[in-house]
Amino acid sequence: MKVLDFPLTKITFSFVFGILAASFWLPQILSSLLYLFSGFILLSIFYFLSKKNKKLNLFFGLSTYYTSFCIGMIALAINTNSLQNSNYIHFKNAFKEPHHINITIKEKLKSNAYNDRYIGFINCIDTKYYTGRIIINIVRDSIKNSLFAGNSIRVTTVLQHNSLPKNPDQFDYSNYLDNKQIYAQIYVSKAAIVVDKKIRKDIWFYTSSLQARIIHNLEKAKFNTTEMNVALALILGQKQEISSEIKQDYQYSGVTHVLSVSGLHVGFIMLFISFMLKPIPNTKKGSLIKLITIIISLVLFAIVSGLSPPVLRSVVMFSFLATGNHLHRNSNTYHTLLVSILLLLLFEPYFLFDAGFQLSYIALFSILWLQPLLKNSWLPKNKIVKYLWEALTVSFAAQIGTFPICLYYFHQFPALFFVTNILILPVLSFIMIIGIIVMLISVFTSCPLILIQVFEKSIYLLNQIIHYIASFESFVIKNISFNFYHLISFYLFLIASIIWFKKPNYNKFIIVLTTTILVQLSLIQTKKEIESKHELIVYHVKKKTIITERIGRSITLFTSNAASEKQSKNDVLQTYLVANFGVLKSTNKIKNILFFNGKKILLIDSSGIYEKKVKPDILLLTASPKINLDRILEDLQPKIVIADGSNTYSFQQYWKTSCHKKRILFHSTSEKGFYKLN
Repeated sequence: MKVLDFPLTKITFSFVFGILAASFWLPQILSSLLYLFSGFILLSIFYFLSKKNKKLNLFFGLSTYYTSFCIGMIALAINTNSLQNSNYIHFKNAFKEPHHINITIKEKLKSNAYNDRYIGFINCIDTKYYTGRIIINIVRDSIKNSLFAGNSIRVTTVLQHNSLPKNPDQFDYSNYLDNKQIYAQIYVSKAAIVVDKKIRKDIWFYTSSLQARIIHNLEKAKFNTTEMNVALALILGQKQEISSEIKQDYQYSGVTHVLSVSGLHVGFIMLFISFMLKPIPNTKKGSLIKLITIIISLVLFAIVSGLSPPVLRSVVMFSFLATGNHLHRNSNTYHTLLVSILLLLLFEPYFLFDAGFQLSYIALFSILWLQPLLKNSWLPKNKIVKYLWEALTVSFAAQIGTFPICLYYFHQFPALFFVTNILILPVLSFIMIIGIIVMLISVFTSCPLILIQVFEKSIYLLNQIIHYIASFESFVIKNISFNFYHLISFYLFLIASIIWFKKPNYNKFIIVLTTTILVQLSLIQTKKEIESKHELIVYHVKKKTIITERIGRSITLFTSNAASEKQSKNDVLQTYLVANFGVLKSTNKIKNILFFNGKKILLIDSSGIYEKKVKPDILLLTASPKINLDRILEDLQPKIVIADGSNTYSFQQYWKTSCHKKRILFHSTSEKGFYKLN
């Protein structure tokens, strides 16, 4: 694989490994600078020595990679806001008592059933200078929230840390926010907010104003709400208002990426602009005019779409591709992509941990590398068939490349993805073209009714096609267990197989066999780890008591109502089963006494009945029993008391105080999450 011979490839890998190392170690900025300084010294020494003695070129190369590694470390350290002394995370008292906080609104998020949500930037706490991104939750009521990007607000409240997952193997939203440099949230009512008259007019204000103007003009033109929300997602990346039903349809049909503005959309825009610029001759001056026009258009699109990370990634990526095309360096497209990765991660290294970033670049590398191989496997003569075949091979190449990582993140595979892509491609192409025209007109004035109707009916047709394909749920393979061992080994096997298919020889075949053995070893190691597990878990589920005992793959469920639990779809349990390759063997009604690894667990439910003679190691309280816990602790003397999600908050606070007096450990699943016993 020639791309691996590029010096830039090795530099990029070193840089990425530096980011990964820093994410585990998280060194201080000063330490990172010292490592970088030592790298520059080594690089300078070996640079001059290698000029005199070519044998030292190896050491010059190693010092280059070490320096790149150090740059990756310092890039992450500098972009980690929690390491900065001015970040609010260091004002510990703000998480304990209410303080006056001044915040500037930056972005509106998707609202939930209870709150309107925004991302804000703290300007100061009380009179002290503190900074940092934060999520603002404003309690919803009948009055529409009028806040927008650029508003400065003042509130008096307590900062709250992002809550950790309450149940095993759930999506870690706290870690997700940490990677976006958001370490806290606030919850306030509208009455508690004081809005300053002065508006901070930065780039976020202007992008928000542009979007608001577009939405206003679309609503004025009587654009159907359902289709308009999809249109805003397709063209501007604003998918906050899309219904969960439509999102599920796109997910089951294998085209979720369509709703997230990414490389697909930016690629359409670049092709459309290139088509419009075709009359300009391909002279040196004409080619430069085309390049400048394309880059300016992509930048303007990024601004109009709100400068979201996926759009920025795609705009940078395609800007570099356009530049490479202008310089007639089509053979080095990989080089161009590597430069875009380096540039993006240099300024925003936390993109590396974003699933969208990983999927975007893996898909694009797969298309560039694998699609020509698939396309040349059959060369139809009919132009229409040839066009469909090329479109299908692009989809297949992207799907093959992203298949392992999609299984790792989402644990499902839509088998009809190729059918969906063939059917929607003509419609989607038309929608993107007319959508860009409609949005451009809507920036200035209300769009002509004929264009709105054509655009609306096109999106309606797209939704109907996707809904029809998504209705075949049996073709959506769900709950596929796939871990990190599988991810790495399958990618090694995939890469080795493609290299062998491109130009078969004996050595490459041996590598394919080696990676096949690695896949088998990953399966064996996974099985070994699974069979060695023996654990009991008390889950956090509101108004329910759920306990599982796991012995290897076999999982036994204990619940307060076994009959109803068999019929219900329990996402908490399903997540645990998939992540741990588990099989639910039986569902039993929970008993008052359980035994696990020689430890006795006593459960007291709403009846409040218990035997004084029982001396449990663990006392589990469920369904808010009306008991005198002080007396029970005297009688039973447990080592730890656990209160699950079926108990009311007031009861848990009372029990917590009682346990503190007796110096007995108290574990509330609503505060600390699930309880695991190994």
